[in-house]
Amino acid sequence: MARVTVVGTGFAALTAVRKLRKADASLEIDVVSPKAEFVYYPGTIWIPTGLRKPEDLVINLANFFKRMKVTFHAAEATGLSADGRTLHTSIGDISNDGIIIASGGRFIKKLPGIEHAITPCGGIPATTQIRDRLNQMEGGTLAFGFAGNPKEPSAMRGGPVFEFLFGIDTWLRKQGKRDNFKLVFFTPAEKPGQRLGEKAVKGLLSEMAKRDIETHLGHKMKGFESNKVMTEGGEFDADLIMFMPGMTGNQWFDNTELARSEGGLLKANKLCQSEGADKVYVAGDSGSFPGPGWLPKQAHMADLQAAAAAQNLLAELKGQQPTETYKVELMCIVDKRNSGTLITRSETGGVMLPLGILGHWTKRFFEWMYLRQYR
Repeated sequence: MARVTVVGTGFAALTAVRKLRKADASLEIDVVSPKAEFVYYPGTIWIPTGLRKPEDLVINLANFFKRMKVTFHAAEATGLSADGRTLHTSIGDISNDGIIIASGGRFIKKLPGIEHAITPCGGIPATTQIRDRLNQMEGGTLAFGFAGNPKEPSAMRGGPVFEFLFGIDTWLRKQGKRDNFKLVFFTPAEKPGQRLGEKAVKGLLSEMAKRDIETHLGHKMKGFESNKVMTEGGEFDADLIMFMPGMTGNQWFDNTELARSEGGLLKANKLCQSEGADKVYVAGDSGSFPGPGWLPKQAHMADLQAAAAAQNLLAELKGQQPTETYKVELMCIVDKRNSGTLITRSETGGVMLPLGILGHWTKRFFEWMYLRQYR
């Protein structure tokens, strides 16, 4: 009986588990992650303004793992044997006939003074910290920004920053406090949101102008102080700084012989195979994948890659040739708390469609639907 290890409990990891189990009822599946829980990160944009509480977005996976007949190991991955057949963990070694690495990425926190900025996509602790800080403030300057990994163009999280920015602006207006605050958006990119397409760039900047949000664009970051954002194009004061740095690979990747990209992620091919490795697959934020420059690091793409990885690994375990590739597709609703805009992009074109309040409720409905399968 074949045994597969899945590393992680995020979008890609859990999709891989579902696809593996659906295709093979007898397969032995080990899941390795520090906690048996799934955090629905897209919903954390609503924590700072009270639309979501942490408990709404953290799912205990005990029932899901029981249904999927999974053996869960509460541990951290620490390395991988040269042949890929043994995962080293904080509680011991776990052997496999094939492995899918979906343990996410790691934010690059090297800028001087970055400890003064909150990373919005840092999960529940970060977003509750933003919530608590906002509730204590009666006025001041709020700074929202993001940057990338210069050696890995796709390893960035820009989209959620727009949602935090617009959502908090909407909330402040509803509270009657907006006139007491200055909102500033900053990024080294000259055209923020370019990976979403040219229409999106114009739309996002137009929305900022309409909401009286100042912009500081196209200047390389220098660092932060407790109440200051510093760039090569100047500096400005800020009472609360929310900054999303670029991403790189997990630290435990250093204890493997797996091929790495220049940006530190696991180098994978279109089949989601780790380059040069035997029955080692990668999905989601852990990997550097072939595709256009705008190839997104988002949950939708992670799910598509995980499905391909699971199918290909099963084919190899049966002695067949893997053939499944992932569809290159960006799909999201940029939420503004009281409205939303659908943005899609593929290799054949893209769509930017303002949906008004329907967009906001569609995003909330999708969250409910998605989480049902793991409850």
